[in-house]
Amino acid sequence: MKRMLLAVAFALAVPALVGSGAARSADGVGPNGAPDRHGVVSWKTLADVGEVTIKNRVLPRFSDQIVALDQHEVKLQGFMLPLDPGKMQKRFLLSANVPSCPFCLPGGPESLIEVLCSKPIAFSAEPIMISGTLSVLRDDPNGLWYRVKDASLVSPGM
Repeated sequence: MKRMLLAVAFALAVPALVGSGAARSADGVGPNGAPDRHGVVSWKTLADVGEVTIKNRVLPRFSDQIVALDQHEVKLQGFMLPLDPGKMQKRFLLSANVPSCPFCLPGGPESLIEVLCSKPIAFSAEPIMISGTLSVLRDDPNGLWYRVKDASLVSPGM
């Protein structure tokens, strides 16, 4: 059911993205290819993850820089991927890359962050900046590596 809702949300968002001139992916820099901003955690930092095998399971091994961010207030910029229908979103994924396919995730776990907002924010096909408390997830059953709690919108569009 969640996958179907996600697919519907992407299908509704993609036409707006294609016609909006929104940026294409950004490798470790800010959305729209903008340079990393002072005070904003870069996607390049979040991608600095290795692997460790424990009991036949491959788990992420986070860099010291990422571990230092765990349970701290951070600012992040990216593209909103709604998980529920509707204009106002209280839970969504933040992506380093603009979604380009309504049925595909735009990257791996290093480029996606689950966001839980304290107050709903309006869906935007443009890049956004949020702030909240970052949790580094070492063994999430959904395969996520990062979650931001008590998130709020810092700035729409960038």
